[in-house]
Amino acid sequence: MAEKPKWYVVHTYSGYENKVKANLEKTVENRGLQEYIYDVQVPMEEVIENKNGKDKKTLRKKFPGYVLIKMLMNDDSWYIVRNTRGVTGFVGPGSKPVPLSEEEVESMGIVEPVVDIGIEIGENVNITSGPLENFIALVQEINYEKKKVKALVNMFGRETPVELDFNQVKKI
Repeated sequence: MAEKPKWYVVHTYSGYENKVKANLEKTVENRGLQEYIYDVQVPMEEVIENKNGKDKKTLRKKFPGYVLIKMLMNDDSWYIVRNTRGVTGFVGPGSKPVPLSEEEVESMGIVEPVVDIGIEIGENVNITSGPLENFIALVQEINYEKKKVKALVNMFGRETPVELDFNQVKKI
């Protein structure tokens, strides 16, 4: 079984949290690192401030100066995160990042959305985008962690395995 991604905490310059999140997401997209870095979050909380006698709801960072990253830790992913502009380092002793426990993640209010695509293994789906658009595929495997579907497409009389994103398939 493949290693599961874990949540790590990264220390940033104060006020750079959203910039770090944006930069990391852009780097992941540009370099195709979705298999190493899954999610980047700046936990926010809703607070009610009283301004001029009126209550006003605002969003505030729960942990100013910190960004949470769900990733598979390896030399490449560590290097990418560590060298993102605004990042001062991982939280942990020395240069060894320590992942958060499940309880810590839950207590921080990080809710990972469970995507229900309404598709089951053994069902036929329609491919809605990409080079195989309008092809019919038979679902072999569903990976909720990576948001991918492995399926077989019948091309030229042969079953060809393909990996598709959730947003590329639609139930028939």
